[in-house]
Amino acid sequence: MKNILQQLTEHKTLSKETARQVLVSIGKGEANPSQLAAFMTVYLMRNITVQELDGFREAMLELCLLPDLGTDKVIDLCGTGGDGKDTFNISTLASFVVAGAGYKVAKHGNFGVSSICGSSNVMAHLGYTFTNDSTVMRDKLERANICFMHAPSFHPAMREVAPIRKDLGVKTFFNMLGPMINPAKPHYQLVGVFNLELLRLYTYLYQQTGKRFALVHSLDGYDEVSLTGAFKLVTAQGEEILQPSDLGLPTYTPEQLEGGTTVADSAAIFLDVLNGSATNAQRDAVIANAGLGIFCADETLSLQEAVEKARYSLQNKQALQSFQQLLAN
Repeated sequence: MKNILQQLTEHKTLSKETARQVLVSIGKGEANPSQLAAFMTVYLMRNITVQELDGFREAMLELCLLPDLGTDKVIDLCGTGGDGKDTFNISTLASFVVAGAGYKVAKHGNFGVSSICGSSNVMAHLGYTFTNDSTVMRDKLERANICFMHAPSFHPAMREVAPIRKDLGVKTFFNMLGPMINPAKPHYQLVGVFNLELLRLYTYLYQQTGKRFALVHSLDGYDEVSLTGAFKLVTAQGEEILQPSDLGLPTYTPEQLEGGTTVADSAAIFLDVLNGSATNAQRDAVIANAGLGIFCADETLSLQEAVEKARYSLQNKQALQSFQQLLAN
């Protein structure tokens, strides 16, 4: 680790294989907290390269516990986090809307690091018990069309870095890795990213995977479709800049998407959305992202048709049913 830090302080970058090896070493506890903090800080000071990100991704998948869901024909809806916007849990809610619409969802999530309330925070608050038992998750997937995978339950290597990430309190390259290291290795993925540079890296890496993917970034900085303005959508077919009106939805203000100041605030919004008592902005942001998820998972639908399918799932309480079935014993 000492040699790696020396290279990095000399402004050198790592090859894919070196990046893989160093993160495997970190995951096995072969670096001390000071070295870990220094290593993560390097990537706060400069952009990560595509080779480094790919190597880190391979290391995390090599070290993780792989569940047996019986299929990889599942979708994950996940943002990188790190956008500093403190919205409510849009992608997690959208996951239940997609599940309610009849698609299998393997949702990967974690506690918030640079935000108040990550998906795992809200799920734990609402009564979900984390598990990495494949039998339990297959049952949830069958009954609720969704299973929830709390990242630390599948990534033992996270235990080494979690305290450092929490102490730093800002986004690190682990935010960038999160969506790419879903242990279910889903064939379909909707991923939100926090800036255009990361969107470029993700586009390159996802084009190599053979997955059906949709990458989104709102041009005003959100790692999801915020409906606060234009957003960029990238798929294997190309990229385009879209407006909320292209989804048949209005434009809203950033203040209308805030998630509150506590986990309890976020959980209250979460239940309001599922129960049909949320604001129009909260409801429509969830519908927009769920629509993009359905569009990613179902190539027979146009984007507008997928958005309408998402709206139906939410308004007819199919999303609520999926949520209730996931929490049921």
